[in-house]
Amino acid sequence: MTHVTQTPQVDRVRRRNGGKVVGGVCGGIADHLGVDVFRVRVVFVVLAALAGAGVAAYGLLWFFCPTGTDVERPAPRERRQAQGLIVIGVVALLLNGFAASSAPASTLLALVVVLGGAALVWREVDVTGVSSRGGVVTWLRLAAGAVLVVGGLVVLVTAPDTALAGMNPTLLAVLGTLFGVLLLTIPLWMRMWRTLNAERAARIRNQEREEIASHLHDSVLQTLALIQKRADQPDAVAQLARRQERELRQWLFGDQARRRESLAAAVSAVSAEVEDAYGVEIETVTVGDVTPDELRDETVSNGLQAVVAAAREALVNAAKHSGADKVDVYCEVDDDHVEVFVRDRGKGFDPDAVSQDRQGIARSIRARMERVGGSVRITSTPGRGTNVALMLPRGRRHGPSASIDSETQRTQEFS
Repeated sequence: MTHVTQTPQVDRVRRRNGGKVVGGVCGGIADHLGVDVFRVRVVFVVLAALAGAGVAAYGLLWFFCPTGTDVERPAPRERRQAQGLIVIGVVALLLNGFAASSAPASTLLALVVVLGGAALVWREVDVTGVSSRGGVVTWLRLAAGAVLVVGGLVVLVTAPDTALAGMNPTLLAVLGTLFGVLLLTIPLWMRMWRTLNAERAARIRNQEREEIASHLHDSVLQTLALIQKRADQPDAVAQLARRQERELRQWLFGDQARRRESLAAAVSAVSAEVEDAYGVEIETVTVGDVTPDELRDETVSNGLQAVVAAAREALVNAAKHSGADKVDVYCEVDDDHVEVFVRDRGKGFDPDAVSQDRQGIARSIRARMERVGGSVRITSTPGRGTNVALMLPRGRRHGPSASIDSETQRTQEFS
Protein backbone atom coordinates (compact mmCIF):
# COMPACT_ATOMS: atom_id res chain seq x y z
CA MET A 1 0.00 0.00 0.00
CA THR A 2 1.32 3.43 -0.93
CA HIS A 3 0.66 6.35 1.39
CA VAL A 4 0.58 9.77 -0.25
CA THR A 5 1.07 12.80 1.97
CA GLN A 6 -0.95 15.76 0.78
CA THR A 7 0.24 19.23 1.72
CA PRO A 8 -2.70 21.51 2.49
CA GLN A 9 -2.91 24.49 0.18
CA VAL A 10 -2.64 27.81 2.00
CA ASP A 11 -5.47 30.21 1.20
CA ARG A 12 -3.75 33.52 0.53
CA VAL A 13 -5.28 36.88 1.27
CA ARG A 14 -6.41 38.51 -1.96
CA ARG A 15 -7.44 42.12 -2.36
CA ARG A 16 -10.82 42.88 -3.81
CA ASN A 17 -10.76 43.81 -7.47
CA GLY A 18 -14.20 44.93 -8.54
CA GLY A 19 -15.34 45.64 -4.97
CA LYS A 20 -12.51 47.94 -4.00
CA VAL A 21 -12.94 51.49 -2.78
CA VAL A 22 -9.27 52.41 -2.55
CA GLY A 23 -6.99 49.38 -2.79
CA GLY A 24 -9.35 46.56 -1.82
CA VAL A 25 -7.22 45.62 1.21
CA CYS A 26 -9.94 45.85 3.85
CA GLY A 27 -12.40 43.97 1.67
CA GLY A 28 -9.87 41.23 0.98
CA ILE A 29 -9.09 40.80 4.69
CA ALA A 30 -12.81 40.74 5.50
CA ASP A 31 -13.45 38.08 2.86
CA HIS A 32 -10.49 36.02 4.10
CA LEU A 33 -11.53 36.17 7.77
CA GLY A 34 -15.27 36.02 7.14
CA VAL A 35 -16.08 39.24 9.01
CA ASP A 36 -17.88 42.46 8.14
CA VAL A 37 -15.73 44.78 6.02
CA PHE A 38 -16.92 47.79 8.05
CA ARG A 39 -15.21 46.41 11.17
CA VAL A 40 -11.95 45.90 9.32
CA ARG A 41 -12.02 49.47 8.06
CA VAL A 42 -12.67 50.79 11.57
CA VAL A 43 -9.62 48.88 12.81
CA PHE A 44 -7.46 50.50 10.13
CA VAL A 45 -8.81 53.94 11.05
CA VAL A 46 -7.92 53.37 14.70
CA LEU A 47 -4.45 52.17 13.72
CA ALA A 48 -4.00 55.22 11.49
CA ALA A 49 -4.28 57.37 14.62
CA LEU A 50 -1.39 55.43 16.19
CA ALA A 51 1.47 57.29 14.50
CA GLY A 52 0.23 56.22 11.07
CA ALA A 53 0.54 52.47 11.71
CA GLY A 54 -2.71 51.80 9.88
CA VAL A 55 -1.54 53.71 6.81
CA ALA A 56 1.76 51.80 6.70
CA ALA A 57 0.01 48.45 7.18
CA TYR A 58 -2.51 49.25 4.46
CA GLY A 59 0.26 50.23 2.02
CA LEU A 60 2.29 47.07 2.67
CA LEU A 61 -0.74 44.82 2.26
CA TRP A 62 -1.64 46.69 -0.92
CA PHE A 63 1.80 45.94 -2.35
CA PHE A 64 2.18 42.31 -1.36
CA CYS A 65 -1.36 40.91 -1.61
CA PRO A 66 -2.40 39.79 -5.12
CA THR A 67 -5.60 41.02 -6.69
CA GLY A 68 -8.69 38.85 -6.50
CA THR A 69 -11.08 37.92 -9.28
CA ASP A 70 -14.30 39.47 -7.94
CA VAL A 71 -16.19 41.79 -10.26
CA GLU A 72 -19.10 42.96 -8.10
CA ARG A 73 -19.01 46.70 -7.48
CA PRO A 74 -19.44 48.00 -3.91
CA ALA A 75 -22.87 49.26 -2.97
CA PRO A 76 -23.32 53.06 -2.81
CA ARG A 77 -23.91 52.86 0.96
CA GLU A 78 -20.72 50.85 1.48
CA ARG A 79 -18.76 53.31 -0.65
CA ARG A 80 -20.05 56.28 1.34
CA GLN A 81 -19.15 54.52 4.61
CA ALA A 82 -15.63 53.83 3.35
CA GLN A 83 -15.13 57.41 2.19
CA GLY A 84 -16.35 58.73 5.53
CA LEU A 85 -13.96 56.46 7.39
CA ILE A 86 -11.12 57.71 5.16
CA VAL A 87 -11.87 61.28 6.17
CA ILE A 88 -12.00 60.26 9.84
CA GLY A 89 -8.69 58.43 9.47
CA VAL A 90 -7.00 61.46 7.89
CA VAL A 91 -8.30 63.75 10.63
CA ALA A 92 -7.17 61.30 13.31
CA LEU A 93 -3.74 61.08 11.71
CA LEU A 94 -3.40 64.87 11.66
CA LEU A 95 -4.60 65.31 15.23
CA ASN A 96 -2.20 62.63 16.43
CA GLY A 97 0.62 64.30 14.52
CA PHE A 98 -0.16 67.70 16.08
CA ALA A 99 -0.35 66.21 19.57
CA ALA A 100 2.58 63.81 19.47
CA SER A 101 5.13 65.81 17.50
CA SER A 102 6.40 69.32 17.20
CA ALA A 103 6.15 69.32 13.41
CA PRO A 104 4.40 72.38 11.92
CA ALA A 105 0.98 72.08 10.35
CA SER A 106 2.35 72.68 6.84
CA THR A 107 4.61 69.65 7.12
CA LEU A 108 1.81 67.34 8.28
CA LEU A 109 -0.57 68.63 5.60
CA ALA A 110 2.10 68.19 2.93
CA LEU A 111 2.68 64.63 4.10
CA VAL A 112 -1.03 63.87 3.88
CA VAL A 113 -1.15 65.40 0.39
CA VAL A 114 1.80 63.19 -0.70
CA LEU A 115 0.09 60.07 0.65
CA GLY A 116 -3.21 61.01 -1.00
CA GLY A 117 -1.58 61.64 -4.37
CA ALA A 118 0.35 58.36 -4.16
CA ALA A 119 -2.85 56.48 -3.31
CA LEU A 120 -4.61 58.05 -6.31
CA VAL A 121 -1.81 57.04 -8.69
CA TRP A 122 -1.51 53.54 -7.23
CA ARG A 123 -5.24 52.94 -7.52
CA GLU A 124 -5.40 54.01 -11.15
CA VAL A 125 -2.43 51.83 -12.09
CA ASP A 126 -3.92 48.96 -10.10
CA VAL A 127 -7.29 49.28 -11.88
CA THR A 128 -6.14 49.92 -15.45
CA GLY A 129 -2.89 47.93 -15.40
CA VAL A 130 -0.93 49.65 -18.13
CA SER A 131 -1.92 53.28 -18.12
CA SER A 132 -2.10 53.47 -21.93
CA ARG A 133 -5.26 51.35 -21.78
CA GLY A 134 -7.07 54.03 -19.78
CA GLY A 135 -9.07 56.93 -21.12
CA VAL A 136 -8.90 60.65 -20.54
CA VAL A 137 -10.26 60.33 -16.99
CA THR A 138 -7.51 57.88 -16.08
CA TRP A 139 -4.82 60.17 -17.43
CA LEU A 140 -6.30 63.13 -15.57
CA ARG A 141 -6.33 61.16 -12.31
CA LEU A 142 -2.74 60.04 -12.82
CA ALA A 143 -1.66 63.59 -13.55
CA ALA A 144 -3.53 64.89 -10.51
CA GLY A 145 -1.94 62.29 -8.28
CA ALA A 146 1.53 63.09 -9.61
CA VAL A 147 0.92 66.83 -9.07
CA LEU A 148 -0.16 66.17 -5.48
CA VAL A 149 2.93 64.05 -4.79
CA VAL A 150 5.30 66.57 -6.37
CA GLY A 151 3.62 69.54 -4.68
CA GLY A 152 3.68 67.89 -1.28
CA LEU A 153 7.36 66.97 -1.64
CA VAL A 154 8.20 70.53 -2.71
CA VAL A 155 6.55 71.86 0.43
CA LEU A 156 8.38 69.31 2.59
CA VAL A 157 11.73 70.17 1.04
CA THR A 158 11.44 73.96 0.79
CA ALA A 159 9.58 74.80 3.99
CA PRO A 160 11.95 76.79 6.23
CA ASP A 161 10.61 75.41 9.51
CA THR A 162 10.99 71.69 8.80
CA ALA A 163 13.57 69.28 10.15
CA LEU A 164 15.17 69.17 6.67
CA ALA A 165 15.77 72.92 6.50
CA GLY A 166 19.41 72.64 7.53
CA MET A 167 20.42 70.24 4.74
CA ASN A 168 22.04 71.15 1.44
CA PRO A 169 19.30 72.34 -0.99
CA THR A 170 20.78 70.45 -3.92
CA LEU A 171 20.91 67.22 -1.94
CA LEU A 172 17.35 67.80 -0.76
CA ALA A 173 16.19 68.31 -4.34
CA VAL A 174 17.86 65.11 -5.52
CA LEU A 175 16.51 63.07 -2.61
CA GLY A 176 13.02 64.53 -3.07
CA THR A 177 13.05 63.71 -6.79
CA LEU A 178 14.21 60.14 -6.20
CA PHE A 179 11.62 59.62 -3.48
CA GLY A 180 8.85 60.99 -5.67
CA VAL A 181 9.79 58.82 -8.64
CA LEU A 182 10.00 55.76 -6.41
CA LEU A 183 6.67 56.52 -4.77
CA LEU A 184 4.90 56.99 -8.10
CA THR A 185 6.40 53.94 -9.84
CA ILE A 186 6.12 51.37 -7.04
CA PRO A 187 2.90 49.85 -8.51
CA LEU A 188 4.61 49.41 -11.88
CA TRP A 189 7.59 47.65 -10.29
CA MET A 190 5.31 45.42 -8.24
CA ARG A 191 3.25 44.52 -11.30
CA MET A 192 6.42 43.76 -13.26
CA TRP A 193 7.74 41.62 -10.40
CA ARG A 194 4.51 39.59 -10.21
CA THR A 195 4.50 39.16 -13.98
CA LEU A 196 8.08 37.89 -13.96
CA ASN A 197 7.27 35.45 -11.14
CA ALA A 198 4.24 34.17 -13.03
CA GLU A 199 6.27 33.70 -16.22
CA ARG A 200 9.03 31.94 -14.29
CA ALA A 201 6.54 29.58 -12.64
CA ALA A 202 4.94 28.84 -16.01
CA ARG A 203 8.35 28.16 -17.55
CA ILE A 204 9.29 25.79 -14.72
CA ARG A 205 5.99 23.92 -15.07
CA ASN A 206 6.52 23.62 -18.81
CA GLN A 207 10.05 22.27 -18.33
CA GLU A 208 8.79 19.73 -15.80
CA ARG A 209 6.06 18.60 -18.18
CA GLU A 210 8.58 18.21 -20.99
CA GLU A 211 10.95 16.26 -18.73
CA ILE A 212 8.16 13.93 -17.60
CA ALA A 213 6.98 13.44 -21.16
CA SER A 214 10.51 12.64 -22.36
CA HIS A 215 11.10 10.16 -19.55
CA LEU A 216 7.77 8.43 -20.11
CA HIS A 217 8.48 8.18 -23.83
CA ASP A 218 11.98 6.80 -23.34
CA SER A 219 11.10 4.30 -20.61
CA VAL A 220 7.48 3.54 -19.83
CA LEU A 221 6.07 3.69 -23.35
CA GLN A 222 8.87 1.59 -24.79
CA THR A 223 8.46 -0.96 -22.00
CA LEU A 224 4.74 -1.13 -22.69
CA ALA A 225 5.51 -1.77 -26.35
CA LEU A 226 7.85 -4.62 -25.39
CA ILE A 227 5.21 -6.07 -23.07
CA GLN A 228 2.71 -5.97 -25.91
CA LYS A 229 5.11 -7.86 -28.19
CA ARG A 230 5.84 -10.47 -25.51
CA ALA A 231 2.31 -10.90 -24.25
CA ASP A 232 2.65 -14.69 -24.75
CA GLN A 233 5.69 -14.83 -22.39
CA PRO A 234 4.42 -14.26 -18.84
CA ASP A 235 7.86 -14.53 -17.23
CA ALA A 236 9.39 -11.98 -19.58
CA VAL A 237 6.43 -9.65 -19.13
CA ALA A 238 6.72 -9.85 -15.33
CA GLN A 239 10.46 -9.15 -15.50
CA LEU A 240 9.94 -6.14 -17.76
CA ALA A 241 7.22 -4.80 -15.48
CA ARG A 242 9.41 -5.17 -12.37
CA ARG A 243 12.34 -3.49 -14.09
CA GLN A 244 10.20 -0.59 -15.24
CA GLU A 245 8.65 -0.22 -11.79
CA ARG A 246 12.11 -0.07 -10.24
CA GLU A 247 13.37 2.49 -12.73
CA LEU A 248 10.29 4.64 -12.28
CA ARG A 249 10.60 4.56 -8.48
CA GLN A 250 14.26 5.51 -8.75
CA TRP A 251 13.43 8.41 -11.03
CA LEU A 252 10.60 9.63 -8.80
CA PHE A 253 12.09 9.19 -5.35
CA GLY A 254 15.85 9.34 -5.74
CA ASP A 255 18.83 8.87 -7.97
CA GLN A 256 20.10 5.36 -7.35
CA ALA A 257 23.20 6.19 -9.34
CA ARG A 258 24.52 7.53 -6.03
CA ARG A 259 25.91 4.10 -5.20
CA ARG A 260 29.32 5.59 -4.49
CA GLU A 261 27.78 7.90 -1.93
CA SER A 262 25.18 5.67 -0.27
CA LEU A 263 25.19 2.15 1.15
CA ALA A 264 21.43 1.90 0.68
CA ALA A 265 21.74 2.90 -2.98
CA ALA A 266 24.54 0.36 -3.50
CA VAL A 267 22.49 -2.49 -1.97
CA SER A 268 19.49 -1.54 -4.12
CA ALA A 269 21.67 -1.38 -7.24
CA VAL A 270 23.15 -4.83 -6.53
CA SER A 271 19.65 -6.26 -6.05
CA ALA A 272 18.59 -4.77 -9.38
CA GLU A 273 21.63 -6.23 -11.16
CA VAL A 274 20.99 -9.73 -9.84
CA GLU A 275 17.29 -9.49 -10.62
CA ASP A 276 17.99 -8.47 -14.21
CA ALA A 277 20.68 -11.14 -14.63
CA TYR A 278 18.77 -14.12 -13.19
CA GLY A 279 15.13 -13.15 -13.61
CA VAL A 280 14.25 -13.62 -9.92
CA GLU A 281 12.11 -11.03 -8.17
CA ILE A 282 14.09 -9.32 -5.42
CA GLU A 283 12.32 -7.16 -2.86
CA THR A 284 14.73 -4.67 -1.24
CA VAL A 285 14.08 -2.68 1.92
CA THR A 286 16.67 -0.29 3.38
CA VAL A 287 16.50 1.48 6.74
CA GLY A 288 19.04 4.19 7.49
CA ASP A 289 22.31 4.89 5.71
CA VAL A 290 25.95 5.66 6.39
CA THR A 291 27.31 9.20 6.51
CA PRO A 292 29.55 10.81 3.87
CA ASP A 293 32.32 11.10 6.47
CA GLU A 294 32.37 7.32 6.90
CA LEU A 295 32.64 6.79 3.15
CA ARG A 296 35.66 9.09 3.02
CA ASP A 297 37.43 6.83 5.53
CA GLU A 298 39.28 4.22 3.45
CA THR A 299 39.05 1.44 6.03
CA VAL A 300 35.36 1.99 6.68
CA SER A 301 34.70 2.22 2.95
CA ASN A 302 36.51 -1.08 2.39
CA GLY A 303 34.37 -2.71 5.06
CA LEU A 304 31.19 -1.45 3.42
CA GLN A 305 32.41 -2.70 0.05
CA ALA A 306 32.87 -6.12 1.58
CA VAL A 307 29.33 -6.08 2.99
CA VAL A 308 27.82 -5.18 -0.40
CA ALA A 309 29.96 -7.75 -2.21
CA ALA A 310 29.00 -10.48 0.27
CA ALA A 311 25.34 -9.51 -0.09
CA ARG A 312 25.65 -9.79 -3.84
CA GLU A 313 27.16 -13.25 -3.55
CA ALA A 314 24.33 -14.32 -1.25
CA LEU A 315 21.79 -12.97 -3.75
CA VAL A 316 23.46 -14.81 -6.62
CA ASN A 317 23.44 -18.06 -4.64
CA ALA A 318 19.76 -17.62 -3.81
CA ALA A 319 18.88 -16.82 -7.42
CA LYS A 320 20.86 -19.76 -8.83
CA HIS A 321 20.30 -22.53 -6.29
CA SER A 322 17.27 -21.85 -4.09
CA GLY A 323 14.60 -22.34 -6.74
CA ALA A 324 12.54 -19.56 -5.12
CA ASP A 325 10.63 -17.06 -7.23
CA LYS A 326 11.30 -14.23 -4.80
CA VAL A 327 14.24 -13.15 -2.61
CA ASP A 328 13.99 -10.59 0.19
CA VAL A 329 16.82 -8.19 1.09
CA TYR A 330 16.74 -6.09 4.24
CA CYS A 331 19.51 -3.59 5.02
CA GLU A 332 19.55 -1.67 8.29
CA VAL A 333 22.08 0.86 9.53
CA ASP A 334 21.90 1.80 13.21
CA ASP A 335 24.33 3.52 15.55
CA ASP A 336 26.40 0.40 16.23
CA HIS A 337 26.08 -1.97 13.29
CA VAL A 338 25.43 -2.36 9.61
CA GLU A 339 23.30 -5.44 8.95
CA VAL A 340 22.14 -6.99 5.71
CA PHE A 341 19.76 -9.97 5.57
CA VAL A 342 19.19 -12.04 2.43
CA ARG A 343 16.33 -14.50 2.73
CA ASP A 344 14.64 -16.89 0.35
CA ARG A 345 11.95 -19.50 0.82
CA GLY A 346 13.48 -22.00 -1.56
CA LYS A 347 14.61 -25.57 -1.09
CA GLY A 348 17.36 -24.74 1.40
CA PHE A 349 20.40 -26.84 2.29
CA ASP A 350 22.41 -28.20 5.19
CA PRO A 351 25.34 -25.79 5.84
CA ASP A 352 27.38 -28.52 7.54
CA ALA A 353 27.07 -30.77 4.52
CA VAL A 354 28.53 -28.27 2.07
CA SER A 355 31.67 -29.64 0.39
CA GLN A 356 34.96 -27.92 1.21
CA ASP A 357 35.66 -27.31 -2.47
CA ARG A 358 32.58 -25.09 -2.74
CA GLN A 359 34.10 -21.65 -2.23
CA GLY A 360 30.99 -19.46 -2.66
CA ILE A 361 30.11 -19.37 1.03
CA ALA A 362 33.56 -19.95 2.53
CA ARG A 363 35.53 -17.33 0.61
CA SER A 364 33.09 -14.98 -1.10
CA ILE A 365 30.90 -14.46 1.96
CA ARG A 366 32.36 -15.67 5.26
CA ALA A 367 36.06 -14.97 4.69
CA ARG A 368 35.33 -11.63 3.07
CA MET A 369 33.35 -10.43 6.09
CA GLU A 370 35.88 -11.76 8.59
CA ARG A 371 38.73 -9.87 6.88
CA VAL A 372 37.02 -6.57 7.64
CA GLY A 373 35.97 -7.45 11.18
CA GLY A 374 32.41 -8.51 10.37
CA SER A 375 30.50 -11.71 10.91
CA VAL A 376 28.16 -13.99 8.99
CA ARG A 377 25.31 -16.14 10.24
CA ILE A 378 23.77 -18.59 7.76
CA THR A 379 20.56 -20.34 8.71
CA SER A 380 19.14 -22.86 6.30
CA THR A 381 16.81 -25.84 6.53
CA PRO A 382 16.13 -28.19 3.62
CA GLY A 383 12.71 -27.40 2.22
CA ARG A 384 12.28 -24.19 4.25
CA GLY A 385 14.68 -21.74 2.65
CA THR A 386 17.84 -19.89 3.64
CA ASN A 387 18.61 -16.75 5.63
CA VAL A 388 22.04 -15.07 5.37
CA ALA A 389 22.76 -12.40 7.98
CA LEU A 390 25.76 -10.09 7.47
CA MET A 391 26.86 -7.84 10.32
CA LEU A 392 29.59 -5.20 10.38
CA PRO A 393 30.41 -3.06 13.45
CA ARG A 394 30.06 0.63 12.84
CA GLY A 395 31.99 3.56 14.22
CA ARG A 396 35.51 2.13 14.41
CA ARG A 397 38.22 0.67 12.16
CA HIS A 398 37.31 -2.76 10.91
CA GLY A 399 39.56 -5.72 10.64
CA PRO A 400 43.25 -6.21 10.19
CA SER A 401 43.34 -5.61 6.49
CA ALA A 402 42.28 -2.62 4.45
CA SER A 403 42.72 -4.35 1.10
CA ILE A 404 39.92 -5.67 -0.99
CA ASP A 405 40.37 -8.41 -3.55
CA SER A 406 39.87 -7.69 -7.20
CA GLU A 407 36.52 -9.44 -7.30
CA THR A 408 35.11 -7.00 -4.72
CA GLN A 409 36.48 -4.03 -6.65
CA ARG A 410 34.82 -5.28 -9.81
CA THR A 411 31.56 -5.83 -7.97
CA GLN A 412 31.14 -2.47 -6.23
CA GLU A 413 32.32 1.06 -6.83
CA PHE A 414 32.55 2.69 -3.45
CA SER A 415 35.20 5.31 -3.09
